[in-house]
Amino acid sequence: MEKNLTMLTDFYQLTMANGYFNNGMKDTIAYFDMFFRKVPDDGGYAIMAGVEQLVEYLEDLRFTDEDIAYLEGRGCFSKGFLDYLKNFRFECDVWAIPEGEIIFPGEPIVTVRGPIIQAQFIETMLLLTINHQSLIATKASRMVRAAEGRAVMEFGSRRAQGADGAILGARAAYIAGAAGTACVMSDRDYHVPALGTMAHSWVQSFDSEYESFKAYAETYPDACTVLVDTYNVLKSGVPNAIRVAKEVLEPAGHRLKGVRIDSGDIAYLSQQTRRMLDEAGLQDCGIVVSNSLDEFLVLDLLRQGACIDSFGIGERLITAKSAPVFGGVYKLVAIDDKQGGIIPKIKISENVDKITNPHFKQVWRLTDRSDGKYRADVLTLRDEVIDDTQPYLLFDPTHTWKRRTITDYEARPLQVQLFDKGVCVHKARDIQEIRAFCKECQGRIWNAVSRFENPHPYYVDLSQKLWDIKQRLLMENSR
Repeated sequence: MEKNLTMLTDFYQLTMANGYFNNGMKDTIAYFDMFFRKVPDDGGYAIMAGVEQLVEYLEDLRFTDEDIAYLEGRGCFSKGFLDYLKNFRFECDVWAIPEGEIIFPGEPIVTVRGPIIQAQFIETMLLLTINHQSLIATKASRMVRAAEGRAVMEFGSRRAQGADGAILGARAAYIAGAAGTACVMSDRDYHVPALGTMAHSWVQSFDSEYESFKAYAETYPDACTVLVDTYNVLKSGVPNAIRVAKEVLEPAGHRLKGVRIDSGDIAYLSQQTRRMLDEAGLQDCGIVVSNSLDEFLVLDLLRQGACIDSFGIGERLITAKSAPVFGGVYKLVAIDDKQGGIIPKIKISENVDKITNPHFKQVWRLTDRSDGKYRADVLTLRDEVIDDTQPYLLFDPTHTWKRRTITDYEARPLQVQLFDKGVCVHKARDIQEIRAFCKECQGRIWNAVSRFENPHPYYVDLSQKLWDIKQRLLMENSR
């Protein structure tokens, strides 16, 4: 059953909306930005994901009779406000950085412009949707890079935080480069390839390990991968797998596809398994390993010379266990005045990282023409244009004496429009297209930025006009 998610919101979104309505502000046009302050796991970059689900939510935004009855029962909302919700129609403009693109702290990855009641109200679901999938996509990217070309399969459904965590987490992992998922619903609904073979219970259900492997081989002769660590990997699991390959599969013209190891000293067991398989003439039989892996364990296994062809990664991927919060926030950055101009707004804090960048903005990405690598991002006013036929001066917005003039670059705006006055103008993309785009974008990152330990900071600068406005607001509010 499909759910109407309109009421999946923080209660204060409704109390503020009621307040805006009762104070004659329901038609005030406001601008909000979603951005994040830090890459999870102290990484060098993150990956944008969840845009398609955000579009679906906004297209279905409506208040049902049951919603209105609930709100009326709370006794704190005016009749005029409730009547407004009964006839609610989404009317905002929405822009976002496309799914699969590389994103960095401080830059607006989603911008919303529209009546302040509406632009404010969608905060919760907007953050929930983009935060979750961007988190899992970013984590999956790290694990895929650690595997150095070997397949990484997402196997974490049973450890995910709820159904959506499993289903949409698998989608996000696939966008970032995972080979597939154990989650069947992700395959059915989002075309993420479902993968998997057997559990230990399958092996235990038969009179012997050999009989369990034989039955599986006879059932799936063209896709037979067996789990060899139920009893003893080297003494029984691998020998029985080889026996089935020789006695059952090969006489019928098939080959053993793989063996999976889920416990023990993975590095040692994989090396010995490879030796045994090769000696039996099964050089084409792959070795799959699992068992609570993450990107650092994957790297360590490969450094030890482990003989592994693919990885099944569960809880530490689907929950982003080491850094389970993406931390995206949603802040007011401007409102329209009554003459059609824009009044920039800023949030100030003693914590410098929490000071916002005001105004209606665009994100520009500057790419080196010589090698296609991303060189820097620049936040500008929405109506500014970066002319890439001319040299451009970059300067650190905090340490302003750090300056660099770049040439031979291509400048392109990153945000694209999803909604125009509430009407969806977004063209949905096939997940394979998103995945291919994400792979291309990751290939445009400098190695120094993508490394796991102490990545080089990527430049996200402000245009001179935007920097001047920010400094003026800081000075005005410091008096």
